[in-house]
Amino acid sequence: MKMTLKTIPHIANKVAIDLNKSGVVVMTKGLELVAAEAEKVLHESVKQEMALEEKVNEICDDNEDEIEYMLADERQLFYMIKKKLAPEFGVILNYEERFSDIAHKILDELYEEDLIHFDVSENRIKNIIYSAITSFMADSSEIEDAVMDKIRSYKRRFIPGTDEFEILHEKLYREELTKRGME
Repeated sequence: MKMTLKTIPHIANKVAIDLNKSGVVVMTKGLELVAAEAEKVLHESVKQEMALEEKVNEICDDNEDEIEYMLADERQLFYMIKKKLAPEFGVILNYEERFSDIAHKILDELYEEDLIHFDVSENRIKNIIYSAITSFMADSSEIEDAVMDKIRSYKRRFIPGTDEFEILHEKLYREELTKRGME
């Protein structure tokens, strides 16, 4: 599953909470600063992928006539171009490898900023961060389904994309995260 700008704060909070609950990490300056540092790393990763996708879209748009003439599958072509340009943008497309890389970067930042202390191997801490990211991503679609079911259960119809919908969605999303102990 793909990380989005909207999910970043929630993933960062889960990383901080899971590190705190692990019992092997001492947070020197509190949970909030750990979450903020994790959020910076996650944000950078998502921005890189967005820049990559923007470039791929430009290429597809510039060659739209040729794509139509050849009757090419646009989604497959998009992915092929994305795969070719990914190293240039520093984006790892395999999610397992990507999340592992992100976990390592978060660990490095937390250590360099002196936000955590630990007496176990770095790999163990990286695995806690990696597990927090992957478990959030796995639960994310379940959470999204639960939120949408709640929104649909209201007598009043909310139209996706409107401010009203977004406010309600965010409120219900946070409630669902809290209910699951993720926030």
